[in-house]
Amino acid sequence: MQPHIDATEFGSITVDGETLDHDIVIRLGGKVKKRKKKLSKQHYGTSHTVSLDEAKHIHDEGADRLVIGSGQQGQVKLSDEAEAYFKKKGCSVELHPTPEAMGIWNQAEGKVIGMFHVTC
Repeated sequence: MQPHIDATEFGSITVDGETLDHDIVIRLGGKVKKRKKKLSKQHYGTSHTVSLDEAKHIHDEGADRLVIGSGQQGQVKLSDEAEAYFKKKGCSVELHPTPEAMGIWNQAEGKVIGMFHVTC
């Protein structure tokens, strides 16, 4: 998949040779953006539960798969509303600890988007 995720460790992720010290969203076109975790934090007091507002921000029309790196120890989850939203959009969601999700992303094909949490 493009872009290629080279590595991740607590607090960072390296994408195509560039090390980033924040959570990221990867769009259908391959553009890497900073995750807007405040969209979830304002509802739940934490960015470890993805809110409906953040789900709407993450989703790209036409995506049929979302790979979520749920943190180094797998702390991130979807809210029920976010889960229902992706289902309604026909976008399957896979949550894996970020180191595992990185490998899944790199081997993915098709209309795939990604969200990767770099701590917890």
